[in-house]
Amino acid sequence: MSTAGTQAHSEATGPLATVDEIFRTVMGSHAPDGDERPEDRLISRMQTARTLLGLGGAVWLVLAYPLSTGREEFVLGKLVELGMACAVLLTGSVLGITAFLAAGAPDRRRAFARRLAGPLVCVLALALGPAVFWLALATVKGDLVGEVELVEFYSSLLGRGILCSVLSFLTLVIGCLLAVAVLIVSVPYTIVTAYACVTSCFRASDVHQLLPALLSPLLVWSLFAFQLFNGPDVAAPPEVLYTFLLGGPLSVTALSVWEVRRLRTRYGITLRNALGR
Repeated sequence: MSTAGTQAHSEATGPLATVDEIFRTVMGSHAPDGDERPEDRLISRMQTARTLLGLGGAVWLVLAYPLSTGREEFVLGKLVELGMACAVLLTGSVLGITAFLAAGAPDRRRAFARRLAGPLVCVLALALGPAVFWLALATVKGDLVGEVELVEFYSSLLGRGILCSVLSFLTLVIGCLLAVAVLIVSVPYTIVTAYACVTSCFRASDVHQLLPALLSPLLVWSLFAFQLFNGPDVAAPPEVLYTFLLGGPLSVTALSVWEVRRLRTRYGITLRNALGR
């Protein structure tokens, strides 16, 4: 995941809006009212344009220059960056929300606490993928239930005989096939959910509109430092490579500053007002 292609949104857009809508339908939402989270189309359009430009630049860079490593290493590196982005944003979201709870006036703390369902469901949905993957993998390897345990189970119900062996074998085969299917599905589920969590800043805007704008620079500069020390993905000239690497975090930071200023000047949303001070 390139920093140029990363922009944390206050709301999921495009296909990811469906995932976000499922989260909200299942868990409900105690999000801020319109006076605290206005629907500003210009902000949404700027965020979408920034993301599309970043993705376009990333695709162009990969197509224009040869990869520094093999394709498998490149894909694995992108997955590692996505995992790092989740870790950075999860840590930043926890710290940011905790700071809001600690610094807010008593009535604001209660309001913020009631809005934690969104961030929590993002964390649970993200944790579900690796948990299901581990369970499915353990089932395929036979670490959870083996043939001996199944034979003993069926013997306790039906008595010993050839029927117990047949049922045990069929259970193992069907269970293995189901586990393989779950194993395959859990991988794209985890990737899509992780990307949805990153683009929505773990739904930190449910707590307050300012949080995504404050967390986005933390994410992109952390990824910039990671890419700087991890080495480039493509064999591009230094002027092209570092322009691309710096363009992402600089543009995201500038957009975040602009968003905070627009929220303050147009809607009167400030950090002091958010905390009720």
